Amino acid sequence: MVAAAHKLPTSGYALEVDGRLKAEFMTKVGAKAGAEDLKKRFPMLQVRIYDAQTMTREEVSLPRA
Repeated sequence: MVAAAHKLPTSGYALEVDGRLKAEFMTKVGAKAGAEDLKKRFPMLQVRIYDAQTMTREEVSLPRA
């Protein structure tokens, strides 16, 4: 059985959690807020923001206390 692959968005931003696309956002501010909230609740997850315009990913990490 093969899982359905999510296609990369062609515009905006997407949250990538442990290598899988989970949510799409129109703005980077919204994507960053969503990613930081998710990372605070589940710090063990690998969370990245995918930028559709530049086709790059940015790792999201919690600030050191």
